[in-house]
Amino acid sequence: MGMSSDNVHGLILALSSSVFIGSSFIVKKKGLKKAGMTGVRAGSGGYSYLYEPWWWVGMITMIIGEIANFAAYAYAPAILVTPLGALSIIFSAVLAHFILEEKLHIFGVLGCVLCVVGSTSIVLHAPKERDIESVKQLWRLATQPGFIVYTVIVLIVVGVLIFCYAPRYGPTNMMVYIGICSLMGSLTVMSVKALGIALKLTFSGSNQFKYFQTWFFTIVVISFSLMQIIFLNKALDTFNTAVISPVYYVMFTTFTILASMIMFKDWDSQNASQIVTELCGFVTILSGTFLLHKTKDMGNEKSTNTSVSSSPGPTPNSNDG
Repeated sequence: MGMSSDNVHGLILALSSSVFIGSSFIVKKKGLKKAGMTGVRAGSGGYSYLYEPWWWVGMITMIIGEIANFAAYAYAPAILVTPLGALSIIFSAVLAHFILEEKLHIFGVLGCVLCVVGSTSIVLHAPKERDIESVKQLWRLATQPGFIVYTVIVLIVVGVLIFCYAPRYGPTNMMVYIGICSLMGSLTVMSVKALGIALKLTFSGSNQFKYFQTWFFTIVVISFSLMQIIFLNKALDTFNTAVISPVYYVMFTTFTILASMIMFKDWDSQNASQIVTELCGFVTILSGTFLLHKTKDMGNEKSTNTSVSSSPGPTPNSNDG
């Protein structure tokens, strides 16, 4: 079964988004490094990066990527758009290798390839986008008991992470910052999708901004996105970019697909074979990101061992012999 025209538009926009977002990780990290030399590091709660031009270049690049991503969600289901973030992993990991000298081992390259293979499987079997005629229809989907329960659980967990765990464990455990970004990101994507569809309907002649629901989704997108930026900056400034990108991608994709399944019931129109193929594709992506994570220090260990072996060892006693 061929892809619908809307899915093709969403695919092109999602691929473009990944290129910009993957590049922005590196440019922002460069800015964060420079800002940390002259002020309080973002990982320590500082905001000196706001005065660093490189950080703003990275931020603008990310905004362009997010706009493309935003538009992609208006055309295609989250199950298609979100996994394509794998391409941003490849871009950020490769650029980090050459620009930031964060070494990417050969197994890391294999991990990137697995991410692409898994994403391709998902793209080829993605469900058709649900027909939406009004933002009120989206509101009914968002206020279903199942999605309300998911939203409440996410907000409680995020609150606990921010106020209880981030101050104590954030600087030493990247899962705290990434967990906050990923959980909030799943709700942000659902709101982005709703707002994107509202804009698409408005441009086609059916004004959706006369409904309060559209403005509610807009407020959620803005406020949650700002929170994600703050904690993502903390993670980028504290931990290795080549690790942050894939781990964030896995968690963000998992929670977003879960949220989309609950809210939009994306798999209702698919048969068992399509669903299993998509799940296999997602597992392949997880395998790739796991490989990236487990081998992140192999290049550094090799360099360290080389330097240790080449360093002067205990010299024979000159009196011997």
